[in-house]
Amino acid sequence: MLLQRIQQHFIDSADLKYQCAQAMAPAVEAAVGAVLAALTGGGKVLACGSGMSAGLVQAFVASLVGRFERDRPELGAFALGSNAAALTGLYNAYDARAVFGRQVRALGQPGDVLLLVTTQPQSPDILGAVEAAHERDMVVVALCGAKPGPLNPLLKDTDVLVGVPSERLPRIHEAHQLALHCICDGVDVQLLGEDTDPEMEP
Repeated sequence: MLLQRIQQHFIDSADLKYQCAQAMAPAVEAAVGAVLAALTGGGKVLACGSGMSAGLVQAFVASLVGRFERDRPELGAFALGSNAAALTGLYNAYDARAVFGRQVRALGQPGDVLLLVTTQPQSPDILGAVEAAHERDMVVVALCGAKPGPLNPLLKDTDVLVGVPSERLPRIHEAHQLALHCICDGVDVQLLGEDTDPEMEP
Protein backbone atom coordinates (compact mmCIF):
# COMPACT_ATOMS: atom_id res chain seq x y z
CA MET A 1 0.00 0.00 0.00
CA LEU A 2 2.75 2.45 0.97
CA LEU A 3 4.84 1.48 -2.05
CA GLN A 4 1.92 2.22 -4.37
CA ARG A 5 1.36 5.57 -2.68
CA ILE A 6 5.00 6.51 -3.15
CA GLN A 7 4.87 5.47 -6.79
CA GLN A 8 1.72 7.57 -7.26
CA HIS A 9 3.54 10.67 -6.03
CA PHE A 10 6.14 10.21 -8.77
CA ILE A 11 3.43 9.62 -11.35
CA ASP A 12 1.39 12.65 -10.26
CA SER A 13 4.47 14.87 -10.31
CA ALA A 14 5.45 13.66 -13.78
CA ASP A 15 1.91 14.15 -15.09
CA LEU A 16 1.77 17.71 -13.79
CA LYS A 17 5.16 18.58 -15.24
CA TYR A 18 4.03 17.25 -18.60
CA GLN A 19 1.03 19.59 -18.41
CA CYS A 20 3.30 22.45 -17.36
CA ALA A 21 5.50 21.97 -20.41
CA GLN A 22 2.56 23.18 -22.50
CA ALA A 23 0.77 25.49 -20.09
CA MET A 24 3.70 27.29 -18.45
CA ALA A 25 6.47 27.40 -21.04
CA PRO A 26 5.44 30.70 -22.70
CA ALA A 27 5.20 32.44 -19.31
CA VAL A 28 8.54 31.00 -18.19
CA GLU A 29 10.09 32.26 -21.44
CA ALA A 30 8.70 35.73 -20.67
CA ALA A 31 10.13 35.46 -17.15
CA VAL A 32 13.57 34.71 -18.61
CA GLY A 33 13.25 37.81 -20.77
CA ALA A 34 12.32 40.01 -17.82
CA VAL A 35 15.14 38.71 -15.61
CA LEU A 36 17.68 38.94 -18.41
CA ALA A 37 16.66 42.50 -19.28
CA ALA A 38 17.20 43.56 -15.68
CA LEU A 39 20.55 41.81 -15.29
CA THR A 40 22.02 42.98 -18.59
CA GLY A 41 20.69 46.51 -18.06
CA GLY A 42 22.61 47.05 -14.85
CA GLY A 43 19.75 46.01 -12.58
CA LYS A 44 19.23 43.14 -10.18
CA VAL A 45 16.68 40.58 -9.07
CA LEU A 46 15.02 40.92 -5.67
CA ALA A 47 13.35 37.63 -4.80
CA CYS A 48 10.95 36.69 -2.04
CA GLY A 49 8.78 33.84 -0.84
CA SER A 50 7.44 32.47 2.44
CA GLY A 51 7.85 29.03 4.01
CA MET A 52 8.97 26.37 1.55
CA SER A 53 8.95 29.00 -1.20
CA ALA A 54 11.63 30.96 0.67
CA GLY A 55 13.95 27.98 0.30
CA LEU A 56 13.30 27.84 -3.44
CA VAL A 57 14.00 31.57 -3.70
CA GLN A 58 17.31 31.26 -1.86
CA ALA A 59 18.43 28.42 -4.11
CA PHE A 60 17.46 30.47 -7.18
CA VAL A 61 19.46 33.47 -5.96
CA ALA A 62 22.44 31.23 -5.21
CA SER A 63 22.33 29.99 -8.81
CA LEU A 64 22.44 33.56 -10.14
CA VAL A 65 25.13 34.90 -7.82
CA GLY A 66 27.12 31.69 -8.09
CA ARG A 67 26.39 29.29 -10.92
CA PHE A 68 23.65 27.05 -12.25
CA GLU A 69 25.40 24.47 -14.46
CA ARG A 70 28.17 26.55 -16.03
CA ASP A 71 30.65 29.14 -14.85
CA ARG A 72 29.84 32.71 -15.80
CA PRO A 73 30.19 36.17 -14.25
CA GLU A 74 28.16 36.64 -11.09
CA LEU A 75 24.68 38.13 -11.50
CA GLY A 76 23.00 40.58 -9.15
CA ALA A 77 20.32 38.90 -7.03
CA PHE A 78 19.18 39.06 -3.41
CA ALA A 79 16.74 36.95 -1.39
CA LEU A 80 14.67 39.27 0.79
CA GLY A 81 13.89 36.60 3.38
CA SER A 82 17.50 35.61 4.03
CA ASN A 83 18.16 38.19 6.78
CA ALA A 84 16.47 36.77 9.87
CA ALA A 85 17.01 39.91 11.95
CA ALA A 86 15.42 42.15 9.32
CA LEU A 87 12.59 39.73 8.72
CA THR A 88 11.62 39.21 12.34
CA GLY A 89 12.16 42.86 13.17
CA LEU A 90 9.82 43.96 10.41
CA TYR A 91 7.19 41.44 11.51
CA ASN A 92 7.39 42.85 15.04
CA ALA A 93 7.32 46.53 14.08
CA TYR A 94 4.92 46.62 11.14
CA ASP A 95 1.97 44.82 9.63
CA ALA A 96 2.62 41.87 7.34
CA ARG A 97 2.22 43.95 4.18
CA ALA A 98 5.39 45.85 5.06
CA VAL A 99 7.64 42.83 5.67
CA PHE A 100 8.80 42.47 2.07
CA GLY A 101 7.42 45.84 0.95
CA ARG A 102 9.84 47.91 3.01
CA GLN A 103 12.76 45.81 1.81
CA VAL A 104 11.72 46.32 -1.81
CA ARG A 105 11.42 50.07 -1.29
CA ALA A 106 14.83 50.17 0.41
CA LEU A 107 16.69 48.11 -2.18
CA GLY A 108 14.69 48.28 -5.41
CA GLN A 109 15.39 50.62 -8.30
CA PRO A 110 13.74 51.19 -11.68
CA GLY A 111 14.88 48.45 -14.02
CA ASP A 112 15.11 45.83 -11.28
CA VAL A 113 12.88 42.75 -11.16
CA LEU A 114 10.90 41.46 -8.21
CA LEU A 115 10.62 37.69 -8.49
CA LEU A 116 8.18 36.19 -6.03
CA VAL A 117 7.33 32.55 -5.42
CA THR A 118 4.19 31.71 -3.49
CA THR A 119 1.53 29.09 -2.92
CA GLN A 120 -0.53 31.68 -1.02
CA PRO A 121 -0.96 34.68 -3.34
CA GLN A 122 -3.43 36.24 -0.93
CA SER A 123 -0.70 36.70 1.71
CA PRO A 124 -0.30 40.36 2.75
CA ASP A 125 3.51 40.14 2.64
CA ILE A 126 3.38 39.04 -1.01
CA LEU A 127 0.84 41.68 -1.99
CA GLY A 128 2.85 44.37 -0.22
CA ALA A 129 5.96 43.36 -2.13
CA VAL A 130 4.16 43.75 -5.46
CA GLU A 131 2.81 47.18 -4.52
CA ALA A 132 6.28 48.34 -3.46
CA ALA A 133 7.87 47.01 -6.66
CA HIS A 134 5.44 49.01 -8.76
CA GLU A 135 6.21 52.12 -6.72
CA ARG A 136 9.86 51.59 -7.71
CA ASP A 137 8.97 51.00 -11.38
CA MET A 138 10.10 47.39 -11.21
CA VAL A 139 8.80 44.50 -13.27
CA VAL A 140 7.23 41.68 -11.25
CA VAL A 141 7.64 38.00 -12.08
CA ALA A 142 5.16 36.02 -9.97
CA LEU A 143 5.13 32.23 -9.61
CA CYS A 144 1.97 30.89 -8.02
CA GLY A 145 -0.56 28.05 -8.25
CA ALA A 146 -3.72 27.70 -10.28
CA LYS A 147 -5.55 30.48 -8.43
CA PRO A 148 -3.61 33.77 -8.25
CA GLY A 149 -6.52 35.38 -6.40
CA PRO A 150 -5.94 38.98 -5.25
CA LEU A 151 -2.44 38.91 -6.73
CA ASN A 152 -3.77 38.89 -10.29
CA PRO A 153 -5.42 42.34 -10.34
CA LEU A 154 -2.28 43.90 -8.88
CA LEU A 155 -0.13 42.78 -11.81
CA LYS A 156 0.48 45.07 -14.78
CA ASP A 157 0.64 44.16 -18.45
CA THR A 158 4.42 44.37 -18.23
CA ASP A 159 4.56 41.84 -15.38
CA VAL A 160 4.78 38.07 -15.82
CA LEU A 161 2.48 35.55 -14.11
CA VAL A 162 3.64 31.94 -14.08
CA GLY A 163 0.75 29.86 -12.77
CA VAL A 164 1.06 26.14 -12.03
CA PRO A 165 -2.14 24.31 -13.06
CA SER A 166 -2.55 22.60 -9.68
CA GLU A 167 -3.86 23.29 -6.19
CA ARG A 168 -1.77 20.64 -4.39
CA LEU A 169 1.02 22.37 -2.47
CA PRO A 170 3.74 19.72 -2.94
CA ARG A 171 3.10 19.58 -6.69
CA ILE A 172 3.14 23.39 -6.94
CA HIS A 173 6.48 23.54 -5.13
CA GLU A 174 7.93 20.90 -7.46
CA ALA A 175 6.77 22.80 -10.54
CA HIS A 176 8.08 26.08 -9.13
CA GLN A 177 11.50 24.55 -8.62
CA LEU A 178 11.56 23.33 -12.22
CA ALA A 179 10.40 26.74 -13.49
CA LEU A 180 13.18 28.45 -11.54
CA HIS A 181 15.70 26.00 -13.01
CA CYS A 182 14.36 26.86 -16.47
CA ILE A 183 14.83 30.57 -15.77
CA CYS A 184 18.41 30.00 -14.64
CA ASP A 185 19.14 27.86 -17.69
CA GLY A 186 17.46 30.37 -20.01
CA VAL A 187 19.56 33.21 -18.65
CA ASP A 188 22.73 31.17 -19.07
CA VAL A 189 21.86 30.19 -22.63
CA GLN A 190 21.19 33.80 -23.57
CA LEU A 191 24.45 34.96 -21.99
CA LEU A 192 26.74 32.06 -22.88
CA GLY A 193 25.12 30.30 -25.82
CA GLU A 194 24.08 26.67 -26.09
CA ASP A 195 26.04 24.04 -24.18
CA THR A 196 25.65 20.47 -25.41
CA ASP A 197 27.50 18.96 -22.44
CA PRO A 198 26.74 20.93 -19.26
CA GLU A 199 29.09 20.28 -16.36
CA MET A 200 27.82 18.70 -13.21
CA GLU A 201 27.50 20.95 -10.16
CA PRO A 202 30.67 20.73 -8.05
